[in-house]
Amino acid sequence: MDNASKPHAVIVSSPGVGHLVCNLELGNRLVADHNFHVTFFVVLESPGASPGESQLIQSATTRKLLHVVVLPPVDVSGEVGPNAPIFTRLTAVMREIRPILRSGISPLKPSPTAIIVDVFGTPVLDVADEFHMLKYVFGTSAWPLALMLYVPILDKEIEGEYLDQKEPLRIPGCMAVRPEDVVNPLLDRTKQEYNMFVQVGSEMRKSDGVLVNTWEDLDATTLKAMREEEGFGSVPVYAVGPLIKQIEPSEASKKSDLLDWLDQQPIESVLYISFGSLGVLSAQQITELAWGLEQSQQRFIWVLRPPSKRDSSEEDGRGNDALNYLPDGFRHRIGNLGIVVTQWAPQSDILSHRSTGGFLSHCGWNSSLESIMSGVPMVTWPLYAEQKMNATKLAEEVGVAVRPKIAPTKGVVGREEIEMMVRKVMEDPEGKAMRARVKELKISGEKALVEGGSSFNAMSHMAKQCLINAMSQSQIVKGP
Repeated sequence: MDNASKPHAVIVSSPGVGHLVCNLELGNRLVADHNFHVTFFVVLESPGASPGESQLIQSATTRKLLHVVVLPPVDVSGEVGPNAPIFTRLTAVMREIRPILRSGISPLKPSPTAIIVDVFGTPVLDVADEFHMLKYVFGTSAWPLALMLYVPILDKEIEGEYLDQKEPLRIPGCMAVRPEDVVNPLLDRTKQEYNMFVQVGSEMRKSDGVLVNTWEDLDATTLKAMREEEGFGSVPVYAVGPLIKQIEPSEASKKSDLLDWLDQQPIESVLYISFGSLGVLSAQQITELAWGLEQSQQRFIWVLRPPSKRDSSEEDGRGNDALNYLPDGFRHRIGNLGIVVTQWAPQSDILSHRSTGGFLSHCGWNSSLESIMSGVPMVTWPLYAEQKMNATKLAEEVGVAVRPKIAPTKGVVGREEIEMMVRKVMEDPEGKAMRARVKELKISGEKALVEGGSSFNAMSHMAKQCLINAMSQSQIVKGP
């Protein structure tokens, strides 16, 4: 089938490795499985792409499934301050990118029939109207997306600050959300970030569909509510996941000492510890985590970063070397039991390795899906954004994780509790039950993506909508 008779979708990815990963995989699936032509616009926040962004862009270009266009960064310094929260900053970037995006879309042939943006990209949906495109928003996990769609209702119903509410927040189809577990933009209603969040929720309701990076078996209750409850605004909801980064071992990861070490460990005996590209711990928490790991006597790979400057004293002389924050003698005492990494680690390769049996994770949704699709249970360690909601879901609803009694954002998790959680996942009967459950979900997720599966069918339905729109566009162009 030539390009003229294919549905042509434009995907616009806001800045950040996490957004690029799932947006690129969505684009690849639409091309490979559903006969789309996809033009993929990458928005950068600064003049040079980060190493992670560069690697993903290069990989996508090499695969040649997508037509990748990197847009020049825009200056938002007149609109937001240098320390503006991420939600405010990225939505400002996406608002300012509209003229450049418009110029990028205008010459495309055949004319695109649909635009897909992530949740930060709703400001560019205005551009879609000019080109008569269908408008879709691609979100991450179901609970945070349900919150975004429902927040215009909460904004009217709740008086005062969310944090001051005595009762949990009730969102149809989700477990009750503790006020302290809501996403950061809802923590202060007087700030610009709150208004932006409510506005994004309202804009999503006006789209032609919301795509969710999950599948029917994982989120049946929430998806049903989002489709049937009036409070969500009657927007069509498509579960199209699990979309995760496909493992393409680079030469560096093929030669990785980490993978060589993993090859020598017993099956499902190693705990992988990583807090994502932005996650850092306080100096005190690094100490407690190190002692907890040592006391657990479990094998581990720990991706360690130095504390943020606000959490470490400049006077103590430890500087920016992450290893300086480990307890004295720690590395000598653990010997070959564990490895501490201060640079990049091939997460996908590690999680999918037969020797990996647990993941202590910040619960970003990409990492959570990678863990599930590798059959690996989790210790949750949420730090920011929607991670607290994800952690609650994984531990209390899905049953594939344990979480600390005190939220890591609220205080220091002690070494005894860390030891207990690690042992629970790695060797206790409860951990074995979680491992069995997560392996069931892995099989379920794989089935959802193949022909006839729920996520495959959801994308097929979307493809049909795009073809219908393409035909109607063609009629408009040709005239009666």
